[in-house]
Amino acid sequence: MGRIIRAQRIGKGSPTYRAKGWRRVGEVRLPPLRASRGVVVDLLHEPGRGCPLMLVKFREGFRALLPAPDGIRVGEEVECGPGASNRPGNIKALAEIPEGTKIFNIESLPGDGGKFARNSGSHGILIAKEAGRAMVQLPSGEIKALDLRCRAVIGTVSGGGRTEKPFLKAGKKHHAMLAKGKPYPRVKGVAMNVVDHPFGGGRGRHAGRPKIVSRRAPPGQKVGLIAARRVGRR
Repeated sequence: MGRIIRAQRIGKGSPTYRAKGWRRVGEVRLPPLRASRGVVVDLLHEPGRGCPLMLVKFREGFRALLPAPDGIRVGEEVECGPGASNRPGNIKALAEIPEGTKIFNIESLPGDGGKFARNSGSHGILIAKEAGRAMVQLPSGEIKALDLRCRAVIGTVSGGGRTEKPFLKAGKKHHAMLAKGKPYPRVKGVAMNVVDHPFGGGRGRHAGRPKIVSRRAPPGQKVGLIAARRVGRR
């Protein structure tokens, strides 16, 4: 076998392939259920994250970091619970949100803090409530049935259109990806020499071998379509 391939280097977790966790502002999740009302005290940027964050201080004494909704400002109030209005930024259970409302930071299970629709410019839509479940259309278009006790934030995540601006220079892309722990540029395996990658070498840029690999393959061979369920176009 040749040299240590990229997949093995990533698995070791060296500083080159490690996300810059020390630059993180904090955990981004919905406040505890006992929260009632708070104030936006600051808007923050976190390296490696595409959307701005809002720091909300609740009158119960704790703070929460949340993706900032479009149009929010410092000093505005954020309400939680059954009595909250349908203003962007307020946090309510899906059972209390009207159908057709745009929502984000949606919980997958009651109390997990929010899992879906968290990146810049995204939102889900509460389509219907039937058979004790809430039908939510996610940004991908998938319709998911969730518990009515799951909470969400009303509105759309700010920072929409961020991905439309081109990077223009490879250096800018490099630094943006470095903040996420993803080195750039990424060389294709078929473009490498045979000692550097299982798909390298040969005439022309083709793998020269099946790309499907077993889940139990050793680290030096575990590249390509790992434990693929299916291949080809749908």
